[in-house]
Amino acid sequence: MATYDLFNGDADGICALIQLRLAEPKDSILVTGIKRDIKLLKNLTEQATLQVDDEVTVLDVSMAKNTEYLNIALESGARVFYADHHQSGDIPEHQNLTALVNTASNTCTALIINAYLKGAYKEWAIVAAFGDNITAVAEQMCAKAQYSEKQINQLRQLGICMNYNGYGTSLDDLFYTPAELYRTAVQYSSPFQFIKEQSEVFTTLVNGYDEDMAKAFAIKPAHQSETAALFILPCERWARRVSGVAGNEFANQSPNRANAILTKREEKIDNEVSYQVSIRAPKNNLVGADVIANQFGGGGRKGAAGIDILPAELKNSFWEALQVKNEKG
Repeated sequence: MATYDLFNGDADGICALIQLRLAEPKDSILVTGIKRDIKLLKNLTEQATLQVDDEVTVLDVSMAKNTEYLNIALESGARVFYADHHQSGDIPEHQNLTALVNTASNTCTALIINAYLKGAYKEWAIVAAFGDNITAVAEQMCAKAQYSEKQINQLRQLGICMNYNGYGTSLDDLFYTPAELYRTAVQYSSPFQFIKEQSEVFTTLVNGYDEDMAKAFAIKPAHQSETAALFILPCERWARRVSGVAGNEFANQSPNRANAILTKREEKIDNEVSYQVSIRAPKNNLVGADVIANQFGGGGRKGAAGIDILPAELKNSFWEALQVKNEKG
């Protein structure tokens, strides 16, 4: 019998798995990648032959994007534990599937696992909530736990930087691969221990984040209105790393405005530039990001979504859609 852990390469996916494996240690085969590598079940079913009673855990990847491969896993006789907060589509009814899915805008996968484990490792769930920019929930949990301001800032920094580390078009863009970061962090039942004993890792992430964000903040919107803003980042490693967290910070600074970060891709389409897109709904109205992304072949959740490839010829149409959606609310 084999055990496979599939998890998104951002703070949420990593922290969800940390909680599960601290509670239920298992010698598992890790299947992960950059944050946008979400067809992890496809990767697994194409690379491994699943058998009866194999265990597959899937965390923080859209079931809607993996339905075909989820069915393949279930038909093989494998037992699947699936926790997520993205669009699910129709959840299969199968005796071998345990599905914990909640698409509310104020939750994330690590918070779903936190509830499942009855708060056993809530500090890691708080890290993930900060990473997914679910700031109000994270701060409420910190207040209930009576953490000091220093402790809250540490959890916030770690969440933001773990999330930031997951972005890029390849693992080469990242400071640490998600698998490396997970293997290091899962050794610690508390993120405070991790920060203290893995200070080099923590410092590398924080310094990288600060340097990249300084470059992002220097860029002015290419388009801007009362309800939305669109930023264009260059085709550089720092821009690919910061594309998602920059959207979070712009959303925090202008909570009534939707934001889109278009990062130029290395690959052109018909000799024309193309973009990778991160979309953030207004912080005060966390809806609609997934709807806009779906219009252009992307996906995600209500508050945050993305598009892997947006041709230059669709940039103006995308900007119009972003404005119209947020004018309507």
